[in-house]
Amino acid sequence: MTTRDVEIVIVGAGFSGLGAAIKLGQNGFDDYLVLDRGADFGGTWRDNVYPGAACDVPSHLYSYSFAQNPDWSRSYSHQPEIHRYLNGVADRYGISERTWFGTEVTRADWDEDTARWTIAIERDGEASTVTARQLIGAIGPLCEPNLPDIEGFDDFAGTIVHSARWDADADYAGKRIAVIGTGASAIQIVPRLGEIAGHLDVYQRTAPWIVPRTERPYLPVENWAFKHVPGLQNLIRGTIYTANESVAAGMTYAPKALKPVEALCKANIFRGIRDPELRARVTPTFAVGCKRILKSNEWYPTLDRDNVDLVTSGIEKITADGIVTRDGESHPVDVIVVATGFHVTDSPMFDAIHGADGRSLAQVWAESGMAGYKGSFVHGFPNLMLLVGPGTGLGHTSMVYMIESQLNYLVDYLRQVRERGLTRVDVSAAAQERYNARLQQTLRHSVWENGGCSSWYKDEHGNITTLWPGFTFVFRNATRRFDIAAYDVSTTVSAPAATPAHV
Repeated sequence: MTTRDVEIVIVGAGFSGLGAAIKLGQNGFDDYLVLDRGADFGGTWRDNVYPGAACDVPSHLYSYSFAQNPDWSRSYSHQPEIHRYLNGVADRYGISERTWFGTEVTRADWDEDTARWTIAIERDGEASTVTARQLIGAIGPLCEPNLPDIEGFDDFAGTIVHSARWDADADYAGKRIAVIGTGASAIQIVPRLGEIAGHLDVYQRTAPWIVPRTERPYLPVENWAFKHVPGLQNLIRGTIYTANESVAAGMTYAPKALKPVEALCKANIFRGIRDPELRARVTPTFAVGCKRILKSNEWYPTLDRDNVDLVTSGIEKITADGIVTRDGESHPVDVIVVATGFHVTDSPMFDAIHGADGRSLAQVWAESGMAGYKGSFVHGFPNLMLLVGPGTGLGHTSMVYMIESQLNYLVDYLRQVRERGLTRVDVSAAAQERYNARLQQTLRHSVWENGGCSSWYKDEHGNITTLWPGFTFVFRNATRRFDIAAYDVSTTVSAPAATPAHV
């Protein structure tokens, strides 16, 4: 088994991991290594290749502020274009030279004796280790597919595919297809499958709120202006950001203020569906914003197609040739598409990261609930910074803004570590407890707490642990500087100096 020593390891090469690598290089932290199990950059935008995959945040805001793209083809970007954008940015900054693709991180352990992380990996079929002073977890919450616990999955004789592991070689045309789920992925997949399926059943447990999608192609003159008119892209980006922040106020502080959004959603239903009974079944019974608000102009017209049925009676079991619902009806099926989301609060990677007392993140959070400090550090896991960690998720705007806020915090953290000669940095239990108490206090009157729904925003304890409550500029201000007073730090451990990584 070989070992590589570096100063900083970044796990993940999506938006957050790539952004971290760029910012490290720009600030003189050159001894880093990016590890990713995929074949190139992109993370969720590399892996989710299902038909219709697209972003529900406008293109100009769903991109790095330091690498804006004047060549977006549409106001809302689709998966192939976002994937190309991220790989283009990586090429521009030369990040591939310090990245190991096809590398699975199987375990990471903190060593108190050396004040370093030991990361076990599998690369090219061989096991080896990498040690690092700093570990950056850029894992992403939407990377581990979640399969529903339904009897008979293994008995099905046809094709089963999860939306995040799409099988492009499977034959869907003319087939009897069942789509399980009505979330963000499903509302993009179903319209495409509805066009080619012999018959399509859509299994709905909870109806989502869906607003119209204001997507359009950009004209050549607009792309010219994005490239040549100084400040235009920043102006557009700022306008979109400001409009989205107004929604945050309603979600966190005054849910009743979202009634106009609810009216817009109901109008979307009325335009897309003729049958009053079907309209009633697709109308949610919880407050708008309690679950993620989705965007589509095609979902409701697809459900109204003659070859599409919405099934709401619940799934009892899966058989060799179909699905049996709780009302006893059998539905013959050739292909099952599972669009049931991801392991967000229980990602398998949480089992792999072990802190100072030997317990994993999963074990710690199973006991006390998923919690951290500024979405970045977790008590008991020294020198580990998470990107898109607890309490950073959003229901109204671009996660790239939150990622860039955390990158500010990361760079200042590393700068202070270097200037002060710190070898061990661990957020204090008291600081973490106070921080999360404030978050939960803010969430008491939010739509997520009082909206009458259940969602992946909550962990198994019923706590809202994934979301940032309120305005994102408040989080940006809170992460502008690394507040070292909230941390227990040490300069006493002197481990061997790391040697640069050569990829």
